[in-house]
Amino acid sequence: MTKVGRVLSSPVLSGPVAPKRIGPPLWLLAELTYRCPLQCPYCSNPIEFAQIKDELDTEQWLQVLRQGRKLGAAQLGLSGGEPLLRQDLEDLAGEARSLGYYSNLITSGMGLSRERVAALKTAGLDHIQLSFQDSDKELNDQIAGSHKAFDKKLAMAQVVKEFDYPMVINFVLHRHNIDHIESILELCVQIGANYVELANVQYYGWGLHNRASLMPSKEQLRHAEEVTQRYRKQYQQKMQLIFVVPDYYETRPKGCMNGWGSLFLTVAPDGLALPCHSARDLPIAFPNVKDTPLKDIWYGSDGFNQYRGDAWMAEPCRSCPEKGDDFGGCRCQAYHLTGSADNADPVCDKSSHHHLIQSAVAQAQSHNDVRPLLFRNVKNSRQMAES
Repeated sequence: MTKVGRVLSSPVLSGPVAPKRIGPPLWLLAELTYRCPLQCPYCSNPIEFAQIKDELDTEQWLQVLRQGRKLGAAQLGLSGGEPLLRQDLEDLAGEARSLGYYSNLITSGMGLSRERVAALKTAGLDHIQLSFQDSDKELNDQIAGSHKAFDKKLAMAQVVKEFDYPMVINFVLHRHNIDHIESILELCVQIGANYVELANVQYYGWGLHNRASLMPSKEQLRHAEEVTQRYRKQYQQKMQLIFVVPDYYETRPKGCMNGWGSLFLTVAPDGLALPCHSARDLPIAFPNVKDTPLKDIWYGSDGFNQYRGDAWMAEPCRSCPEKGDDFGGCRCQAYHLTGSADNADPVCDKSSHHHLIQSAVAQAQSHNDVRPLLFRNVKNSRQMAES
């Protein structure tokens, strides 16, 4: 996303890294629920999601949308879990339209129906992104943990097209399906997809726990990129392909979230406000929208100011000429892999912890540490939280 909009003067800040000027959040991600009918083992939801209760009610979410728009947010993601499990989804989409958001529903398609698509269209929802697990029905349903998932997704893809939505498809790629890349892209052609996101697993939440069983080899990744490039050239007038490389195979980290507390504001199902959807794993006290206005959260909270700017950086990031491009990388990844969110993202080959990434890649190359996948469900979540 290109950063637009005027930069606002900031109020007095209480956090440890208080930049002189902070712009508004442009993207608001509303994670409406962690509940989901599927059990994808790469889900980025927290491992202990079953312990996170007390979802915001309809009025509380409406207040979040109103405050976010007043703060400057222009794009709204309605996500989860599975947001279709919220019976007030149409009300939220209608409020988003009235406030002037561009709204995007990120869904598995489970719980969708012709009637519900019609209601969302009437409410003013702008965009639906539909996820698949594979082009093969058996593997799709195995990964999803539902024997009806594939057929349901195919049916709903056609319904979404009938209501004149852009056809946006997402596939999460990993060791078990990346070799099916050609048939995956053929399925997208058959569906009539306008946009396809081929997103290699990013290792957070359940994906991090299952990393050894999910990470593809360099050869698998190279082949998938070559096939994608071929289809990109062949269908460039009809279908836009986005291939998200797993950053473990890079030597520089991604510019995570365009910088901490820069453009993105996430509100979790229980009202916790976060700089990104994975940040609740960090040992940082983040505020909750139930008792703190979004404006105070964005500009004045310690959690959102923790890693703004670059004053927090230690070496090698502090003196690195590339720090304005990658912002020191991902704080969650640094924390999970090195034990401290203050460290440089170990993806960077300048990091003293880069050997951790190299070890994970070597493990993926050997395929010697293939473990049974831990599927995302309430039972496993409770067991993991108790262990």
